[in-house]
Amino acid sequence: MSSSSTKPENILHLFDRPTEPVFMPKGDNNSIFEVPETYIVDEYKSVGTNELFNKFGGQERIRVKQIALPDLSIPLQVGRRDNFSLFLPFHRRCAAKLVEILMGMRSLDDFMSASVYCRDRLNPFLFNYALSVAILHRPDTKRLPIPSLCQVFPEKFMDGAIFSRAREEANIVPGGQRSPIVIPRDYTASDLETEHKVAYFREDLGINLHHWHWHLVFPFDGPENIVRKDRRGELFYYMHQQIMARYNFERLCNGLARTKRFLNWRDPIEEAYFPKLDSLVASRVWPPRFANTRLSDINREMDQIRYDIQDLERWRDRVFAAIHSGTVVNDQGQMVELSETGGIDILGNMVEASIISINRNLYGDLHNLGHFAISLCHDPDGRNLETFGVMGDPTTAMRDPIFYRWHAFVDDMFQEHKNTLPRYTTQQLDYPGVRITSIEVTSQGQPKNQLSTFWQQSDVDFSRGLDFSPRGPVFARFTHLQHAPFTYKIQVENTGGNNRMGTVRVFLAPKFDERGLPWLFRDQKHLFVELDKFIVSLRGRNNTIERRSDQSSVTIPFERTFRSLENRPADNSPGAEEFNYCGCGWPDHMLIPKGSADGFPCTLFVMISNFADDRVNQPTGSGEPSCSDAASYCGVRDSLYPDRRSMGFPFDRQPRAGVDTLDQFMTPNMRAQDVNINFANRTVVRSSTSGGSSTSGQSGSFRRRN
Repeated sequence: MSSSSTKPENILHLFDRPTEPVFMPKGDNNSIFEVPETYIVDEYKSVGTNELFNKFGGQERIRVKQIALPDLSIPLQVGRRDNFSLFLPFHRRCAAKLVEILMGMRSLDDFMSASVYCRDRLNPFLFNYALSVAILHRPDTKRLPIPSLCQVFPEKFMDGAIFSRAREEANIVPGGQRSPIVIPRDYTASDLETEHKVAYFREDLGINLHHWHWHLVFPFDGPENIVRKDRRGELFYYMHQQIMARYNFERLCNGLARTKRFLNWRDPIEEAYFPKLDSLVASRVWPPRFANTRLSDINREMDQIRYDIQDLERWRDRVFAAIHSGTVVNDQGQMVELSETGGIDILGNMVEASIISINRNLYGDLHNLGHFAISLCHDPDGRNLETFGVMGDPTTAMRDPIFYRWHAFVDDMFQEHKNTLPRYTTQQLDYPGVRITSIEVTSQGQPKNQLSTFWQQSDVDFSRGLDFSPRGPVFARFTHLQHAPFTYKIQVENTGGNNRMGTVRVFLAPKFDERGLPWLFRDQKHLFVELDKFIVSLRGRNNTIERRSDQSSVTIPFERTFRSLENRPADNSPGAEEFNYCGCGWPDHMLIPKGSADGFPCTLFVMISNFADDRVNQPTGSGEPSCSDAASYCGVRDSLYPDRRSMGFPFDRQPRAGVDTLDQFMTPNMRAQDVNINFANRTVVRSSTSGGSSTSGQSGSFRRRN
């Protein structure tokens, strides 16, 4: 029996079986935390400390030192079995205080001790959020691989019916012989509900995990040094703008119109949503929203919150007034310009609103409390003691159609600001001497410039979040969209006479609108989805650039979206640094929209901009960038955002005068190519290999990045 109290990875055991006490076995080694008697919660003290440890003792005991116990009076205000929401100011304050406590621990031993003490006393959702944020931001733990939330709290991602089936099977079938429990692709509605045609996107596990992890990396409350990151507000705008572009792309692939903005908050919400999620921790079913439900003023004493729809309208009007005047008023009463380069960052923090909002008293909490008002439309005054719906939790919000209508409105505010900015001139867009002569996309077994999509079934072990015995893996098999791997081939002519550096920017957009007509550029620019961005060296006159789809600056591989800590690479191995990436990034399997059986016509756009204008000089001492391979949406950890241009460049502003089409917008360093996305309505099962997963040649392979 070994003893350990200082290994950083031991703290990851606190994610296992979140409602079971710390003295029960955790992880593959059945480790238990051997804690001082004062750390045992009152309900178990009568058993006796030694008896508890001997009864449940595993192969490894992790001894926890006694420290001066933190004051948990604020985090303890959230009930142990309550649901938890970062959009609720009361809960947000409690979580921020706990993050502050954990970040303030001076050593790894103290951090471990405080975390162990907090775990069995606090709300599990609150604790896991605060612990995750602290691990990501503490220097002594920031490279630890936080487990996927769908393993810790599968109830937020999967059909609630599978848990009773899992319990039945676990009692009969030994761990190594259990078959995956299949989650039906259509379990929340049928196609009689029009919006269900894009449920595979809204309910995709990887997309929802991306949204959760982004908010871990960019929390909007907590210690200021954690919240205040480079261009944080702009990233809030751009990441959600890209979600909207991608969702509208998906809608067009399925014959639906673009998302209708949720503008009049007095009108009924047309769309219903029945999430079919059960909360194992809170012992509640996530409430549905019926069609044509209206928003109401919120007055819930149990949640310590009261505000009116009129408050949201007042904040909205003040934000628009600031945009149109080009200035905001800070909390000192001073006028601050919404400048061409920094205005979007100020606006993003203001609209969300994070604690670094320039004036929270004046501009309010529009985004977050809008989410919460929608999530409580079924019980706004708490008379039925109902909890909030899925819109009240960043982990589940993207499942609901109203998320996209709400964010269509939020994005409209940002676009209103972008429309006030100077338009890019041809001199700002062009890279003299650099000309793209051709681009093509190739995929094995497909005609040139044709992308292929299909359904794939993959397995996720969610036993980490199940608090029942017998133990062992419990797999859920879910169906998701997948694309065959492909490669870009870009021919570039460099007539400048010298070697040059450039930034290659790759975007994809639908070629036609919902009526089948060519786009006006002012509309199409909102539908361009960023696929990749990378730096190239142009040597000599003629250059051929090849780039694989799995090298995208937007995505992370399947293995990291659904990371299994048991299969992580050995410490200091070549794959360890990659695996230990902070986990923020769009899922690779959702890089390409679904397309259609007949081939959905799209426009692939490639631009090479002058790297001298894009380059960011990282501060001295920042070291080698980490967390960088999904930098487009997530930035680079401990560094500045690695592109000086505005996020979304060159599509983030209105076009110059006389430009009505994409062709008229183009300069020689840009090129567009027609491509088709062909969807095959077939399903392949993802095969597993030791140390990770891969797919067969038929369904595409997941390759490690260089």
